Amino acid sequence: MRWTTHARGLLPRAADWTPVRTTWRPDLVAGLTVGIVALPLALAFGVSSGVGAAAGLVTAIVAGAIAAIFGGSNVQVSGPTGAMVVILAPIVATHGVGAVALLSLMAGAIVLAAGVLGLGRSVALIPWPVVEGFTLGIAVIIFLQQVPMATGTEVTAGQNTAVAAWQALGRSQWPTVAWTVGLVLIVAAIVLLLGRWRPNLPGSLVAVVVATVIAEAAGLDIPRIGALPNSLPAPTLPGADWAMTQSLLVPALAVAALAAIESLLSARVAAGMADTGPYQPDRELVGQGLASIGSGLFGGMPATGAIARTAVAVRSGAKTRMASLLHAVFLLGVVYFAARLVSVVPLAALAGVLMVTAARMSDRRQVSSILRSTRSDALAFAATAVITVAFDLIVAIVIGVAMAVLFALRNLARQSGVRRLPTSEPPVDGDEHIAVFQLSGAMFFGASERVLEEVQAVSGVHVVILRWELVRMLDASGAKALLEMVTGLQTRGKTVLISGIAEDFHQLIDTVGVPGSLRHQRHLFTDYPDALAHARDHVRRERAGTGPAPDGDEPTTT
Repeated sequence: MRWTTHARGLLPRAADWTPVRTTWRPDLVAGLTVGIVALPLALAFGVSSGVGAAAGLVTAIVAGAIAAIFGGSNVQVSGPTGAMVVILAPIVATHGVGAVALLSLMAGAIVLAAGVLGLGRSVALIPWPVVEGFTLGIAVIIFLQQVPMATGTEVTAGQNTAVAAWQALGRSQWPTVAWTVGLVLIVAAIVLLLGRWRPNLPGSLVAVVVATVIAEAAGLDIPRIGALPNSLPAPTLPGADWAMTQSLLVPALAVAALAAIESLLSARVAAGMADTGPYQPDRELVGQGLASIGSGLFGGMPATGAIARTAVAVRSGAKTRMASLLHAVFLLGVVYFAARLVSVVPLAALAGVLMVTAARMSDRRQVSSILRSTRSDALAFAATAVITVAFDLIVAIVIGVAMAVLFALRNLARQSGVRRLPTSEPPVDGDEHIAVFQLSGAMFFGASERVLEEVQAVSGVHVVILRWELVRMLDASGAKALLEMVTGLQTRGKTVLISGIAEDFHQLIDTVGVPGSLRHQRHLFTDYPDALAHARDHVRRERAGTGPAPDGDEPTTT
């Protein structure tokens, strides 16, 4: 029954489109607006990834439409993104452009499976400093990736981005570099100025048009986008053999991980930007998986949710997924009616658009907040950003999350501990033979060893009471430490009483064998006062020399 409910939640429903009857006007405006913004970005991301402008455009159309219908967000806009470009470029350099369609199918299938298996909530496990470090690293890489196009040069594919950028600067030729850099500056200036003075105008598109007009009017011999198809290709299964599939398995896992993470983060941010309803993370993964599969069938590249385009849609008044669908329809119209015009756009103009996009990706205020928060958060942020630029996106996320987890465990271990308490205020005669230890926080592998050492160091007493009322977490290591406390203290002739263990922990301590290690089953108490009364009775009988306590305790010596 639960599985059936989960499966239904992954499918499109009529309710997705019910509000369109009253929201179609703002959705139409938002769809056209985001389509205009997405056009230069789709072309630029396709070129920058090494797959080609046509593949970027096809991805925005096919993946954008599929994700709009099947995705879990009401306003998410999907297509090629800068983060995907960063991870895709070295894969293209290694395996060739022909492998991209198969890679899209494989990665899409993995993301689809993650959604079916209910892994959508896992994105919440990625700490904020890691996400921001990841974003900053991607921004730096995207900016550096544009240097060859910005200088009108070609570099060897598959190199480190910083090395390729430096190589491009060294190979630039006059006067080509003067024209291309000049166009980049013109594009950047138009985008930034229009964004400040006329934010409702599509600055990226206006800038690209102006740069193209200048290049055409001056007859500049600089790199252009080149011929584009004037229709959408027919869907076909990409050719593949077992060797190719095996070689693409690890890259597909990396692409799938990035697609899932970026899409869920984007959907989560979009849900908080406007009152357009919550997002469904598992359905979002299903939609994005199908989007990449569809893109691969049409010769496109893997797709993800795009936070920049999604934000444009929301700010333009998008209310339902109709806006995202109309954005794809607009781009489809460009393919059929404006492909020849788009083919003459200078690559330097696209480089300028992406450089501005990269500069805007990371929020300075967010970065400043992280750097001023805690040393561990700042270190995780910086490490993630540096590793992203120097090595690999997925490696950066894994290491960043691992660092964040280690720092969190260290802090949790510091907040966990043990301290010796007086038996009561005021103490009664004989209490000097009773040691009371209050354990608190989390008894887990990161703290249990330290607690064990402190408790076992006690001397000069007959009875030890271990109070567990303030313990909020227990794992197998913590339960094993408790067992070692009991057996170690009893071996040294002390009677051990335990009080206040939460009901949730009983099965674990039973499994480890803690109750059976106590001298008597009655030495496990629910409340501390009962444990203290029993300890005092035990000490009184020992001092009186009357023999074992009623529950069978043996007299002890210290």
